[in-house]
Amino acid sequence: QARKTLLVPTPRLRTGLFNRIVPPAGATKEILRICATSQGVKEYSVPVGLDGKARVDLVVVGSVAVSEKGWRIGKGEGYADMEYAMMVSMGAVQEDTPVITIVHDCQVLDIAEELLGDHDLTVDYILTPSRTIKTNCKRPKPQGIIWNKASYLCSEMLKKIPILKNLRCREQQTGKDVALQDEHSELVNASTPAALTERMMAEKTRPEAARNSAQRGQRGVESDSLSPRLEGSGTITTVYVGNIPPSLRVRELKCALREFHAAPLRVNWQGAQHRAFLDYKDKATAESAVSSLKGLSLGGNTLQVELAKNQRNKGQVEINSQK
Repeated sequence: QARKTLLVPTPRLRTGLFNRIVPPAGATKEILRICATSQGVKEYSVPVGLDGKARVDLVVVGSVAVSEKGWRIGKGEGYADMEYAMMVSMGAVQEDTPVITIVHDCQVLDIAEELLGDHDLTVDYILTPSRTIKTNCKRPKPQGIIWNKASYLCSEMLKKIPILKNLRCREQQTGKDVALQDEHSELVNASTPAALTERMMAEKTRPEAARNSAQRGQRGVESDSLSPRLEGSGTITTVYVGNIPPSLRVRELKCALREFHAAPLRVNWQGAQHRAFLDYKDKATAESAVSSLKGLSLGGNTLQVELAKNQRNKGQVEINSQK
């Protein structure tokens, strides 16, 4: 009604970055009200991509909790942080572009600054039903996507969000380090003298048949610990994951497990057999993971997820994965 231009992120960024609401000529107040709803986005909007000439004068973000200093906690998926970082990359926002959040009074809490990362978005104003808070936040906002520090980013997310993959390719062409957090840590770990020595020793001690199989590109059993707490953690309960597509990489499965809050103590990857076994600290945790992962689809396949019928043979050969 105030003739402002409204830009909204596309749902989960699946089809682009923004949709710009374009009300029809002579729109009534009722139609303008619809324009500000999800139905209005479908009926009265046009997409805006990375090459769009959008200029954003005010950013509104949702929050789970926020402090009067401007520290913000979202749902944990990282979409608000990623959307802001992408707006920076396309020149849509500047350092002085105000960021506000609208919450209930009970959501304004003390938040420790140590909980914030370099990629986390802060807010300049907090609006509640009873007051308006100017945070005077001095912490710098993200100046683009920090690929190797944003824990929510993974190769699976790149597949789901084409515009994110496009931005990564662009920044890679300019010489920027665009390795994801898991890729970066794996590269560093695999490059250390200790890791190289371990790989050489493993290669020497493996049976000839296993080495020949690996040379033919067949993937054997891989074991990867996601937590140092496996040893001495009590009774381990194992979850079976089947119907894994041949193209899926173990790091993509690990990323999905983290995204669904089902990260195990250890992943025993058997890619050649299209399956994996996940070790959890107890039966309750394993059953919770099964419930969270039911119906999960990766690489076009719906995974088969259930408690393993029998505990695996603890004496089987395990090869530490160096991916």
